[in-house]
Amino acid sequence: MSRILPTNNHERELLGLGFQRIAGIDEVGRGALAGPVVAAVVLLPGGSIIERVRDSKQVPERERESLYDLILERAIAWSVGIVSHREIDRINILQATFQAMRLAVAGLSITPDYVLVDGRDAVAFGIPCRAIIGGDALCHAIAAASIVAKVTRDRIMRREHERTPHYGFHQHKGYGTAMHREAILRYGPAEIHRWSFLGKILPNPDRTDPGA
Repeated sequence: MSRILPTNNHERELLGLGFQRIAGIDEVGRGALAGPVVAAVVLLPGGSIIERVRDSKQVPERERESLYDLILERAIAWSVGIVSHREIDRINILQATFQAMRLAVAGLSITPDYVLVDGRDAVAFGIPCRAIIGGDALCHAIAAASIVAKVTRDRIMRREHERTPHYGFHQHKGYGTAMHREAILRYGPAEIHRWSFLGKILPNPDRTDPGA
């Protein structure tokens, strides 16, 4: 596990240019076979650092929950955007990811001056935006958002496990582990599965939605 922590270099650069309210945004769930894509946006006090905040993928689950509470306590504003598995199938995962990010930003109680987003693509928020490849590992504001997004989505998938326990959603959170793929082959897709992601597992899937 990497011990290199993200910096606030991007935030400090923008503060030096006169931007005061700088938000970080990240998404989780883009590659999962089931469940929503979730984006979170976090607006921290200018240039601040929260100890131990780093890329959510590098943080054990129990620590993520603790950091989630701390981030929300310290944030000036925060919001999440959630786009369902059905909408992912309808508009594709890339567009669903952008939609989740726009929903998150629109839900903020305070409008940021600038948004730092993880990934290759700057998103049309109507606010200046910088895309940072690997931003969740490099940029403190984005790393904070990654933790909020990850905890939010994990809670959704744990609730789904209570409805359909035989898929093991509480363990893999909808990602394509061997256990999850075997469960799909054994039980068929659940209502929360993304039909557009199942072609390699079920070459000719019955697209009759079990939740319809």
